Amino acid sequence: MAVFSEIYDEGDYKVFVIRGAIEARIPMNFYTQLKRKYSDEEIVSMQEPKVLRHHHTKRELVYVTRESGLPLIGHTAFGLIDRGTNLIQVRPVSGCNLNCIFCSVDEGVSKSRRTDFIVDTDYLVDEFKKVAEIKGDDVEAHIDGQGEPFIYPYMVELLKKLREVPQVKVISVQTNGMLLDAEKIKEMEGLLDRINLSISALDDRKARMLAGTNLYDVGHVKDVARAIASSEIDLLLAPVWVPGFNDEEIPRIIEFGLEIGAGKRWPPLGIQNYVRYQFGKKVRGRPMKFAEFFRRLEEYEKQYGLKLRLSPADFNIHKAPSLPKAFRKGERLRLKLVAPGRVFGEMLAVERGRVIGVLTDKPVGAAVPAEITRTTDNVYVATTK
Repeated sequence: MAVFSEIYDEGDYKVFVIRGAIEARIPMNFYTQLKRKYSDEEIVSMQEPKVLRHHHTKRELVYVTRESGLPLIGHTAFGLIDRGTNLIQVRPVSGCNLNCIFCSVDEGVSKSRRTDFIVDTDYLVDEFKKVAEIKGDDVEAHIDGQGEPFIYPYMVELLKKLREVPQVKVISVQTNGMLLDAEKIKEMEGLLDRINLSISALDDRKARMLAGTNLYDVGHVKDVARAIASSEIDLLLAPVWVPGFNDEEIPRIIEFGLEIGAGKRWPPLGIQNYVRYQFGKKVRGRPMKFAEFFRRLEEYEKQYGLKLRLSPADFNIHKAPSLPKAFRKGERLRLKLVAPGRVFGEMLAVERGRVIGVLTDKPVGAAVPAEITRTTDNVYVATTK
């Protein structure tokens, strides 16, 4: 059943909005006729299915609710990921407002991504509680995703509800900072413990080049960093070191973090080495080998007197009970395709309370024989070949 956050007139149309996503746009004269016989919810349910579009990426947007029948365990694009530790990844939305040239999931202007997802807040939190109950009493809810989490329009609502989960001791989020400001940061005090802020250059020209868009404003992001550092929320600066592009920016970012007081409770910096991924964006030149990366971090550690080679223990991340796997690798099934997948050549299927990414060119509604090829971290992939 539809739950409307807004119903309003738009010229000659009546517009129905379901929790921020336009579901139906009905001519007023037709609406007037229908209203004599049906309620608003019945009117919307009578309409032909509408294609929702992501505000930033313009891709098709799948709205994942309990009624949609899509489980929240099994895929990396949305829902929850349990990697066998006390940290649970929470992914309420996909898609990004930037176009970073080093993006590991090819976000922004993308050749591989075909679909975006947004998850109903209550559904997400209810399923999170089930995973948290098996973890112990020191759970970290880490809000991240394939893109920018603050695109999610119900972030504060999500934070409030996660904070009420008894097992949750830490809530953190990954962000590029462009959608934040001092007012929003103030609103999240007492709800959010740490913000991991992606900032890979302080020089304006280089920052825009790395972000892949002239809309990126590093001055604004620096102001956001200062506002976080001066708030009750901890700040971790998380640059991606892309060899040949921002080598000289790394020490500048370290000095900026120390200057503004990042890292009150956790490390102030989490420098990441650029890695080429199968579906990620590729930059020219060779990635830095990890032996070289760690050697150079060690040099900066000596120079600045702080720890830069981080481990899960620096964030109190440790092993914890995990969800039992629903499938075994190599298992053969017959799966019904229920929704488009995240990338071209992928569809989604549902089986045993899990969502499965099926590599196929068959359409929604088709039933295909498939073999499970991935079960790691309760993320499931199947192939029909």
